Amino acid sequence: MFWPVPMYLPLLVSALLALAAPWVGRRMPPRAGAWAMVSAAVVAAGTWVTELAILAFTAVGQVPLVAAQGPWSVSVLAAEDPVSREVAAACAGAVLVLLVSVSMASWRRGRALLGVWRECRELAVGGDLTVVDDPVPTAYAVLGMPGRVVISSGMLRLLDAQERQAVLAHERAHLRHRHHLFSLVLHLAAVVDPLLRPLERAGAFAVERWADEEAAAVVADRPLVARTIARAALAANRAGRAALSATGGPVPQRVRALLAPPMPRHNTAVVAFALLMAGCCGSLAVTAHDTERLFEAAMHAQSAAARPHMH
Repeated sequence: MFWPVPMYLPLLVSALLALAAPWVGRRMPPRAGAWAMVSAAVVAAGTWVTELAILAFTAVGQVPLVAAQGPWSVSVLAAEDPVSREVAAACAGAVLVLLVSVSMASWRRGRALLGVWRECRELAVGGDLTVVDDPVPTAYAVLGMPGRVVISSGMLRLLDAQERQAVLAHERAHLRHRHHLFSLVLHLAAVVDPLLRPLERAGAFAVERWADEEAAAVVADRPLVARTIARAALAANRAGRAALSATGGPVPQRVRALLAPPMPRHNTAVVAFALLMAGCCGSLAVTAHDTERLFEAAMHAQSAAARPHMH
């Protein structure tokens, strides 16, 4: 008999990872935190959808047409299966809903990004910089080939020369490190598993902090970057969802972090993250192995039942 508890263990471990990841990630330097949270999001979301698919397949495998392809014994599979048909059917429906939701979310994000990039391509460009004639102070990065840093005339008038350098360094950090892809992965992971929404917000904050620290390194003045962010945040920002902006995320927390000493790397947090992700992958591997054994037993039963007819 195959026990039901190990079958649901990956869901429990991925939920634990989703809840703990933001807390652990905030205790890392921004760059390490961003990578850790994106990795955790991929592992947790992948575990979640794979486990749902495994649970669903235990019922799908009992459909005679599917069982004939194995071949395996439907009666043995039904007798040993620790997952009820109702639960398995619900998991199958959830997988279909997730596939549709991820496809729609990817389409919306891609269409928004393409729309912003097309608008920037038609504007006057100097290198990677696009200046728009707009009195509203705004600055943001647009991923593309090449990427663009968009800044308004209102922002240029608002800031002095050093502050402009800080804003441009922040936005160029987004482009250089492909932070749009971090945001996309975090968003799609949260679509797959709603428990990851706090992780998406924490990851977005880490990405902005990463760009802040890059800007501080370029201008060699952390208080200057903090002051620039605070001033820019007072202005209206019309950047779309596809853009990463210097005024994105919780601005007061970003300013406080810049006014404090740089966060040291804590090996304990890194080890905790690694153990959580290893536990997530390990629990899924155990479930996959148990499911394989379940179907192997059904195949052996089918093979044994077929032998008398062969003589």
